[in-house]
Amino acid sequence: MNSEFTIAVHSLVLLAHLPERMASSETIAENVQTNAARVRKVMGVLRKGGFVETREGTRGGYRLTIDPAVVTLADIYRTMAQGSVMPSWCSGDPGMDCVVGSNMRSVMNGIFCAAERQLEKYFEDITISSVLGQIQECVPEAAD
Repeated sequence: MNSEFTIAVHSLVLLAHLPERMASSETIAENVQTNAARVRKVMGVLRKGGFVETREGTRGGYRLTIDPAVVTLADIYRTMAQGSVMPSWCSGDPGMDCVVGSNMRSVMNGIFCAAERQLEKYFEDITISSVLGQIQECVPEAAD
């Protein structure tokens, strides 16, 4: 899993929480606790994926273009992090003269691919609205 996925989910939940569903990269960055340049990078990917739009100017920022009750974490995962369960390095070498060493890479590849499918399946049941709902359950009703 990569941190861009977490930033993307956090940003979309924040936008869903805001009354106008719009915020600047600085506002989002302050809430996420990262720098605005990193937020802009993630939001650029989300914009290309159709999750947000941008508005230029002094009252500009990012605005949701999706229904938070419909978009799932699986949708965001596929856009931001698909393939990240697979490590960048895997042990073994298909040319080795050892049954373990020569087959480990392909076996582990199958295991990681299956794990990613399970993760996506799990994420299919979690919407942006449901994440926001869980957050709202953590605080008293009067708190914002």
